[in-house]
Amino acid sequence: MSTKRDYYEILGVSRDAPKSRIKEAYRRLALQYHPDRNKAPDAEEKFKEISEAYAVLSDEEKRGNYDRFGHAGFERMYSSEDVFRNVNFEDLFREMGLGFGAFGEEPGFHSIFENVFGGGSRRTQGESLRIPLDITLIDVSQGVEKTLNIARFKSCTACNGSGSQDGQKAVCSRCHGAGQEQRIRSMGISQFITLSTCSVCHGTGGIIRNPCKTCHGSSRIKTSERIRVKIPPGVEDGFVLRVKGKGNAAEDSRVPSGDLYVVVTVIEHDLFTRDGSYLLIDAEISFSVAALGGIIDVPTLKGHASLKIPAGTQTHTVFRLRGNGLPDLSSHHVGDELVRVIVKTPERLSKKQRNLLETFAGEQPTKGFFKRFFR
Repeated sequence: MSTKRDYYEILGVSRDAPKSRIKEAYRRLALQYHPDRNKAPDAEEKFKEISEAYAVLSDEEKRGNYDRFGHAGFERMYSSEDVFRNVNFEDLFREMGLGFGAFGEEPGFHSIFENVFGGGSRRTQGESLRIPLDITLIDVSQGVEKTLNIARFKSCTACNGSGSQDGQKAVCSRCHGAGQEQRIRSMGISQFITLSTCSVCHGTGGIIRNPCKTCHGSSRIKTSERIRVKIPPGVEDGFVLRVKGKGNAAEDSRVPSGDLYVVVTVIEHDLFTRDGSYLLIDAEISFSVAALGGIIDVPTLKGHASLKIPAGTQTHTVFRLRGNGLPDLSSHHVGDELVRVIVKTPERLSKKQRNLLETFAGEQPTKGFFKRFFR
């Protein structure tokens, strides 16, 4: 179980706070804990914490998944790099007049920049892949294993991912082997550091003189791979399963492969409607069963179950079949099946049925609505 604090609690905002309120809260806390301003021993850790919370809650998709699955589920879906991807902290800090990587006598934030934000635009892993997967309510009930055919780039085995036929690379003259180009801009007492992938060596730090004949110097090849994934019981529509290392291999063989994200869609069922761990179904019953009581047969995901209808049951009464719902992903508690009975009024009556109903109607109390209110 995750021990991280709740992101909303970290920023001090409500769970329904708009994006503007989240940004406002982050700006206030960033000004308070930015290492250029706060020299307390715990300032750096608090700054990392609020930055992670903002990275998640300012992104609509990440926030939605966090709200649905909590910390434990969210961490299965996103790597640290994924959390901070597409968050433009540089512009945000520029708005606040804060440094984004001050050097010289104030190097503190540079270490945060490397550790938290992934060291600029240089990739720390290969590209991630996202694929859809349709499952049924029965799959949700029991959990399921699926074999997926994934088209992905893998590291070239002929050259061990070097891209070079002889395994040799010359040091890039542009970045001197760093794989990154750095641009420093000064604004007052702060310096803004912009790191970008080297345009000559594409982040590998080296130049290939003798390209591999298999991958033609790219260091990776396109393959189709069968990957077996296990979907746990109780997942909801939109659940994302992360399979570490099954995305694309990076062009730089020193960098690990990306991840595979399997996005689950739960197919609508012909009979059941889902509400969390509950299953809802309508069952028609005859007027005679509603009046006299009886036993009816009700479909469940496990087969069929017998449901006792008490005498005098009114239409739209809801009955509960305990333990016939769906498991809850977080608590593993199994919900119930809720059966709403609909009393079916016959559209055509035989002569005998009509006579019996007329006799029944004649024996009903005569003190009706009008007599109760106009006596």
